[in-house]
Formats: sequence, C-alpha cells, structure tokens
Amino acid sequence: MKALILLSLLGTLALLAEIFGFKKRIFLISLLGLITIFFVNLLDWNLAPNIFFGMMQYDHYAVAFSSVILITAILWFIMSESFFKEETNRTDRLSLVLFALAGAVIMVSYTNMAMLFLGIEILSISMYILTGTLKDDLNSNEAAFKYLIMGAFSTGFLLFGIALIYGATGSFDINEIKEFIAARESTAPSIFYVGVLLMLIGLSFKVSAAPFHFWAPDVYQGAPTLITAFMATIVKTAAFAAFLRLFSISFSDITDTWVNIVWVMTALTLLVGNITAVAQTSTKRLLAFSSVAHTGYTLLALLADNSYSSSAILFYVTAYSLGSIVTFCILNIIINTYGNDNINSFNGLGKSNPLLAFVMTLALLSLAGIPPTAGFFAKYYVFTAVFKSGFIYLVLIAIFASLVGVYYYFKIIIAMYFKDSTNETIQTTMNQKILLVVVAFAIIALGIFPDFIIRLL
Repeated sequence: MKALILLSLLGTLALLAEIFGFKKRIFLISLLGLITIFFVNLLDWNLAPNIFFGMMQYDHYAVAFSSVILITAILWFIMSESFFKEETNRTDRLSLVLFALAGAVIMVSYTNMAMLFLGIEILSISMYILTGTLKDDLNSNEAAFKYLIMGAFSTGFLLFGIALIYGATGSFDINEIKEFIAARESTAPSIFYVGVLLMLIGLSFKVSAAPFHFWAPDVYQGAPTLITAFMATIVKTAAFAAFLRLFSISFSDITDTWVNIVWVMTALTLLVGNITAVAQTSTKRLLAFSSVAHTGYTLLALLADNSYSSSAILFYVTAYSLGSIVTFCILNIIINTYGNDNINSFNGLGKSNPLLAFVMTLALLSLAGIPPTAGFFAKYYVFTAVFKSGFIYLVLIAIFASLVGVYYYFKIIIAMYFKDSTNETIQTTMNQKILLVVVAFAIIALGIFPDFIIRLL
C-alpha cells in the first residue's frame, strides 16, 4: 500500500515540477523515487497480508507482482531518458507514466471490483495519451484513436459484467462473491453467469487475447517505441495479475462456466499470434504478434487453476518483461539510427555492434524459450501447471506454437549474423550499455536459478 501512496505523491510532484521550477531535475528525482519505492515495497513482504478498508489487500501476491512492475519500470526509465528530453512536455509525460504505474499497483492488489475498474482506467487513460504523444506523426495519432475506441469498448463489457454480478450477489467484494457461489452455485441467477462471461471478454481485450487482439498490432506499431515497450511489459503484467486474482478467487468454483471458453481462446491466441508473426517484416509488428502469443502462454497458467498457477504466471511475466525490455531498447536504438523498424535494419549488427547483437540474441532466445535462459523455465513451469490439470492437447498446441515462434525470432538473429550491412555504425550511450549488460545477466541468472522467483508464491 505504501508503494501506491508514494507513486501517487511522486506523480503529483512531477505535475508541480514546472510550477516550482525544478523540472530539469524531475527525471532524476522520479528515477530515484522509483528505486526507493521498490525497496519500500519489499518491506511490506513481512507485514503481508494487509487489508485496506475492504478495497485492497496487500498480500505476498500483490507485493511480488508490484515488485516485478517496479523493477521493470526502473529499467524502462533508464532506457527512456530520451523520451523526456523535451522541456515543454517533460513533466506531463512523467506524471502520466507515474500515474499509470499507480493504476498498475491497484490492479495487482484489489479485493473490490470497483478498485479493479479504477486501476484499469487510471492505467488505460494514461496509456491512451502517451500513445499519441508524437503529435506530428499520423501513425501515432491513429494508434491513440484506435486504442481509445477499443479500450472504451472493452471497458463497457467489463462494467456491464461487474453490474450484473453486483445485481446477482449484492457485492463488489471478490471474497464475498466467492462465498455467494459456494452457498448458492446451483441457484445463482443466470445474470450472474452472463456477468462472468462479460468480464472475461473485457479482460481479454485488455490482455490482447484472440479473438480480441486485433487492436494490438496497430497500436504497438503506431505508438512511440518506448511506450510500446511499456505496454508490452508493465501493462501486460498488471492485466494478468488482475485477471488471475479475479478468476482464481471469485470464479474458481464455477470453472465449468468459463474453462472451455478460455481453452479455445488460449489455443486461438497461441496459433494466431505465432503464425501471424511469421509473415511480418516490421519488427514492431512482429513483436506485437509475439506479445499476443505470449498472452496465450500466460493464459495457460490461468486455465490450469491450481497451486502452480500464480507462481508460473509470476515467473513468466518476469522473464517476458526482461526479454521485452532489452528487445525494445535495442529496437529503439535501431529506429533512431536508421529511421525504420524493418527486420533488414538488423543486417550485419553482429559485426557493427557485437554487444547489441549478443544481448538481442539472448533476449530473443529467452522469448523463444531456448535454454538456459529465463524464458525456457518460464514456459516449462507454465506447461507443467497445465499438464497437471489434464489439458494435454493444449500443451501439445503450445509446444507446436513455440516451435513456430523459434522460426520468426531466428529471422532477426540470422539478419544480425549472416547478412551484410551497408549501414553506418550504431552508437550507444553508457546508460544503454549498463542496462543491456544488467538485464542480460538477469536473463541468464533466472535461467540457471529459476527457484528464486518460483518459491516466492
């Protein structure tokens, strides 16, 4: 809970920086503030669980997912300093990012569906604006418009579902809803089950699960690359934590209502995401469909609904966030150097900048699930959780989808090492080099010692 309060105060401070004349130092203040908030958040581990006014519960689950979000945010800030260089909009962008983080923390710790809605909207509204920050870029404007329209549409489903569930149970509290199901499962009104399905649709939009994924490629491609990185990591982590908390607590006793739907949705997400990514020539669009595919792998753990689910999702989003942060950091460097995100822009990177090529290769191998990277054990734990729940055919589909994923990730690796480049040498800053080395080490370390994360939950 302290993390939420401090993030809100830091966001407010960023808004006031221009008025009180310290906006030149606000980026550094925000970065140091995030590091402080991360350690304050860890102190709550020994105090968990704490319930606040029946609206939020800061338990080990919330502390763990908040820590992943804050670590990712710190890494994102280090790589995104250029996004805040313009003095005219520095404080606006910083405050929007910080408030988006506050919304993410709410999403991982809510116990009341009103707070779930509040967290989603705080995060979403900030992201709608940040997506359209390149005002002179038509693609950025179009992406922001599509994101806003589709986000509002999905929120309508979510709210309608919440309203129907409240009408049936008389409560917004997810634990009281669970008790209602346990007492009256056979006599629950039909509007309750309709509400569950509407909430499932609304949350599926938020995590870009097929067939509700069609906004993601356009938004990822049109948004500023650094904001795309934020969406693919922090937003995804918060959305899945919220998804899991709701369905593993409130709706765990009525799996017959939603398990078959999620089974089909998961299989479709895995196949559509991976197969469509193969045909892409734009790296941002390829990573967008890759993100859709990774949604499918995370849905596998949600579908398992057993004691392994929360740990498997926590490890998966950690490994995925590390790989994605590195990938988008290097992609941003490539775009700033060559002016486009075509896969051919990576041609010869292994010779012109060996560090970038090596770290990019490591990140792509992790995303593909190749040992000994963190991504391998992330998929292993997810597949194990699903296998123990008896979804053998879905595991086979996931393995096939993973093999397809290896192909399109290796397209970039082949371009870096086996194709000649006529482009100029790429320059990187010291901050970028430190970030790449640290995250590369983390990817390997989690691949060798995965129990460090798994045993937390």
